[in-house]
Amino acid sequence: MKKIQMVYMETRDAYNHWAKTYDSVVNKTRDLEALAIRSVLANAHFSKILEIGCGTGKNTAWLAEKSDKLTGVDFSEAMLKEAKEKIHADQIHFQQGDITRPWIFGKADLITCSLVLEHIEDIGFIFQQVAASLNAGGQFYLCEFHPYKQIQGSGARFELEGNTTQLEYFIHHVSDFFGAARQNGLSCDLLQEWFDDEDRSQTPRLISFLFHKK
Repeated sequence: MKKIQMVYMETRDAYNHWAKTYDSVVNKTRDLEALAIRSVLANAHFSKILEIGCGTGKNTAWLAEKSDKLTGVDFSEAMLKEAKEKIHADQIHFQQGDITRPWIFGKADLITCSLVLEHIEDIGFIFQQVAASLNAGGQFYLCEFHPYKQIQGSGARFELEGNTTQLEYFIHHVSDFFGAARQNGLSCDLLQEWFDDEDRSQTPRLISFLFHKK
């Protein structure tokens, strides 16, 4: 039986290890989120997009087509290296950054954050920084593991040296997201749950929100 090793390394180190295989291995969560963001933002266009947790760029090139300027931010040097090697466009700027510290990424009309906040304990600070970084009327797209799925034991994991490595994660309930948004002047325009193979008899894998700044 394959051993599942609980890893307590820094999140950045974990994603640095994962970067080389992130795009190539089967990953239902990654692929479902890619469908979610393309559905939610299908008909939108923005002057400036800030992509938090751009990773290897799974959404970056698509988002760049919907913006005049895009800044892709990630904590992992190795993830950013993969993104830079495969994505080349004049309007895209990649930047390494720690989103648990005050943001220095500039203002934006859309901020996206995909599969990131499971690794962040204090989401209130993130919503505070989002609100400060959005232009008036700007939107915030957020997609995360559904808390029901997390309670069942799902979370970010990858293969490392023959073991399945499970990253540490934090469970944020729907009320936590709404509370953090309300405290920072953000209103929710859309909430959706995303199911594997659209099978609504099962626990949803992901939950997404589209907020706007009042």
